[in-house]
Amino acid sequence: MDLDGLLAHYFGSDDLEALDEAAIARGHEALSIDFGVERDPGRRFALWSLMHMLGEAPDPDAAFKGRADREAAWNLIRLTGRVERG
Repeated sequence: MDLDGLLAHYFGSDDLEALDEAAIARGHEALSIDFGVERDPGRRFALWSLMHMLGEAPDPDAAFKGRADREAAWNLIRLTGRVERG
């Protein structure tokens, strides 16, 4: 999976800034649905990572059953500096 391909697949463009709110909402919805039904762990993590980068990912503890996947997701959150402070 490559980022440009995923963006083009879900949003119809790799330039999200050029899209209107409706196109972005449709892309987020399709991405969320695919994440929910994906069974391949690698593809599922890739979809979650994209969702995370777009600010739409579910909490890793709810998103992943396996400990290794949860830890990888939390590591990505820490690495990208998107840990919620509160």
